[in-house]
Amino acid sequence: HNMKKWIRTVLIGILSITFLTACGVGDKESEVKNEEVSLGVVGDDTRVWDDVKDRLKDKGVDLNIVKFSDYNQPNQALAEGEIDLNAFQHQAFLENFNKESNEKLTSIGNTVIAPLGAYSEKIDNLDDLPENGTIAIPNDVTNGGRALILLESAGLIEVDDEAGITPTVNDITEYHKKFNIKEVDASTTARSLSDVDASVINSGYAVEAGLKPDDAIFQEPVDENSKPYVNIIVARPDETDNDLFKKVVDEYQTEETEKLIKEYSDDADVAAWKEFGKN
Repeated sequence: HNMKKWIRTVLIGILSITFLTACGVGDKESEVKNEEVSLGVVGDDTRVWDDVKDRLKDKGVDLNIVKFSDYNQPNQALAEGEIDLNAFQHQAFLENFNKESNEKLTSIGNTVIAPLGAYSEKIDNLDDLPENGTIAIPNDVTNGGRALILLESAGLIEVDDEAGITPTVNDITEYHKKFNIKEVDASTTARSLSDVDASVINSGYAVEAGLKPDDAIFQEPVDENSKPYVNIIVARPDETDNDLFKKVVDEYQTEETEKLIKEYSDDADVAAWKEFGKN
């Protein structure tokens, strides 16, 4: 009798152990942890990336979007390992950062090209710029240079070709009209609108300030000269082949994303991987 009782206890014991292990295995499988990837962006409008983030969830990636308030921070954060990737800058900006900081951050995929625009609350056309008027432009080398090239395309100035894509105010060889250039941080170009006759504003900051591309009194043409201004997803040089990061790029470079880019930018931004290749 006792023998039977003992066997029964042992059997129940064995069963519960098996049951527990089976459960444990099951849980592990249903809980395959998504890998986390952090991505630095600038500004508050992350709608396109939020959608990409939702799509990546089903593909094993938890995208953590880290917002920065200006262009000076995300490359430093990436170089120092605080974030895994960033997506806020064009190729020209990255090259300038690498040169100045002695880093080798690398593009792993094209995102959008966001044309630069001149906006104004006072004039409808750059030709109407008053004598001795003032135009605000971004003060960093690459966006400032890009703004000067825009003012040259608009017929206001001539810029020395030797300066390439990063001319400074000192490279202006001729003013077709007498006016002043005021250099301000890119993030304040929209806020400066009321203080100046016109302001050259990066697309992201324009959208954030409630300006539509249609409101621009002059817009940068998108053509083969736009290549340096293609926005990119950037990684540290030793991680350019990281499969997780490739998943992020692949999910970004899809039809769904292209639709959202058009919708959210009011057709201003162009899907760069379509125009200029994926990388």
